[in-house]
Amino acid sequence: MSDAPSPAPALSVVVPAFDEAEVLPVFAARLRPVLDDLLAEGLGGYEVLVVDDGSTDATPVVLARLRREWPQLRVVRLRANSGHQAALSAGLARARARAGVVTMDADLQDPPEVLPRLLAAAGRGHDVVYAVREDRSVDSRLKRVSAAAFYRLVRTLGGRAPEQAGDFRFTHRTVVDTVLQLPEAHRVLRLVIPELGFSSTTVGYAREARSAGRTKYPLTRMLRLSLDAITGSSTAPLRLASFFGLGGALLTSLLLLYALVSFGLGQTVPGWTSTLAVVAGVGTLQLLCLGVLGEYVGRLYVQLQQRPTYLVASDSLDDPGS
Repeated sequence: MSDAPSPAPALSVVVPAFDEAEVLPVFAARLRPVLDDLLAEGLGGYEVLVVDDGSTDATPVVLARLRREWPQLRVVRLRANSGHQAALSAGLARARARAGVVTMDADLQDPPEVLPRLLAAAGRGHDVVYAVREDRSVDSRLKRVSAAAFYRLVRTLGGRAPEQAGDFRFTHRTVVDTVLQLPEAHRVLRLVIPELGFSSTTVGYAREARSAGRTKYPLTRMLRLSLDAITGSSTAPLRLASFFGLGGALLTSLLLLYALVSFGLGQTVPGWTSTLAVVAGVGTLQLLCLGVLGEYVGRLYVQLQQRPTYLVASDSLDDPGS
């Protein structure tokens, strides 16, 4: 038997998974027919690269069983839970596709049936095709409102990310290689890729309800992602901190002038409430500015440490028995 590696497929589908044992069989049952149909229509091979992000449930067992039945399924297991964006980066780094990579989640809220439309749009000469959520009625009101506020804020700060576009997209091989050359840690791909300026278009779809399991993005993780996204893609908050500082200095100068005039006219400053309010207001501005600066200093500190954002434990391509 030859030990030569199999030829690189035309398409890689990268799927981060963390504790998704319940939904993975359903996900595979829906994704495989879509990809096999594309294969029959002339797609030059595919691989489905599931990045197991340090799952603690039966996800590895389920993936091992699915691999026995689905030869195109490949599993990359990370040593520890590194986060959704790090798992996506690990998948991009390991993807072998010649033509391009599709990234999507395993929870089936991004329906696999949209994938042929992404490839069709890419075939019209676009390097990036974003799947845009036109209908989010299955999401909670809090999720819809917070998502709308996030995209509005990103666009206000100068970001180019299409509104309601998550991590369900097609990226050409050239785009993938460019992303992998970026040195920054903790990159948020949904904001980084639009900033590269490649030709892009969008495909709309209706977001579906999660088929099984529970969401891996509670409010705290959503806030962390938002902070990483904003501080990683824009320096506008730093300028905002400067404006707050200038505004606070101007307000303090006006209050000082008022105090001097009142003193010259023999008037007294009424009460201590106004003084307390001013001190509290200025203190709040200072803390806010320090918090903004701290976010950027923290990112610089992490970047200087040059620690890897993820560590690969195994890859079924290298060790078929894993």
